[in-house]
Amino acid sequence: MDTTRNLADLTGRVLISAMFLISGLGKISGYAGTQAYMESAGVPGALLPIVIALEVLGAVAVIVGYRTRLAAAALAGFTILAGVLFHGSSDPMQRIMLLKNLAVAGGFLFLVARGAGAWSLDARRERLQSPVDPVAVRS
Repeated sequence: MDTTRNLADLTGRVLISAMFLISGLGKISGYAGTQAYMESAGVPGALLPIVIALEVLGAVAVIVGYRTRLAAAALAGFTILAGVLFHGSSDPMQRIMLLKNLAVAGGFLFLVARGAGAWSLDARRERLQSPVDPVAVRS
């Protein structure tokens, strides 16, 4: 059961983060176009480096399970904000995209609540920092 849970935690972290990693890297190669799109929606294009850093570094942090709760909270907030700013119109397709963003934010909030799981850098750090029980060591 533990292996199944650990594998599900890791797979879930990879799947929920993949679109942010791919999207963030894509924004680098399509920088000018992304910047123009942001500005057309009333968002300052000067924020694009922050967006790229959040998407790429946040996704990598969640995938490897490093400071997962913090990274997941930041990505959840970003996802809700992006959904409202870019998908808040009455167009049916944009409504679906907004709902998708809200669902992804919900997934990140599960990570905020649960943490990354046993197969993560967070869990490794906790194991290394936990005090050793002298009774257990002698047994």
